[in-house]
This record gives sequence, structure tokens and C-alpha cells, in this order.
Amino acid sequence: MGNFEELKVWQRAKALAVYVYRLTSTGKFSKDYGLRDQIRRASISIPSNIADGDESGSNKQAVKFFYVAKGSAAELLTQTIIAREIGYITEDENSFISEECKGISAMLTKLIKVRAKI
Repeated sequence: MGNFEELKVWQRAKALAVYVYRLTSTGKFSKDYGLRDQIRRASISIPSNIADGDESGSNKQAVKFFYVAKGSAAELLTQTIIAREIGYITEDENSFISEECKGISAMLTKLIKVRAKI
């Protein structure tokens, strides 16, 4: 606990947020302020809640933050599907984000199980 930058799940989530910020800075996304801002908030929420949880000082609180991060991953996945369907991102970009969200969510599930037992 307390060194979130070393957590692989935080590193992966942070990299995904950077990817999403770059992706939404160009093309149609850059002009759709509503969806752009919402997808950015969801992406940044994932590593932020992992960090909050790891720094919270108790495993019970950490688990709560990790569940919020999982919810944000699902939110990002949903928004990405919508962005693909309206032509803002390519199928490859959608697939990459989808795989990252699912992978991060699976990692968080394992982390929650570990922290809930401590």
C-alpha cells in the first residue's frame, strides 16, 4: 500500500488515459466537447481512483476506490463503443481501448480480492 506508481494496473490505466487524451485531441472528437470531455473524465478516473485507493490507508477504503475505477473502465468502454458507432474512432482504436479496459478491469478484480482478504 502507498506506492501506487509501482502498481502494474495503475501504470496500464495511466497509459490508457494518455492514449485517450491524445486520441480525442484530433479529428471529430476535438470538436465534440460533450463526448470528448466525458470520455476524458472516465479515462482519467481509472488511474486516479487506483491511486486514491492505494493511498487511502485502509484496505476497506482501497476496495471501494478500486470498484469505482472498475466502473470508470466500464464507462470508458461504453463511450468508446458509441464513439466508434458514430465514426469518431476506428475499429482498431476501439479494439485497443476495449482490450485495455477489460484487462484493467480484470487486474482490478484480482487486486480487490487480495485487498479484501487482508
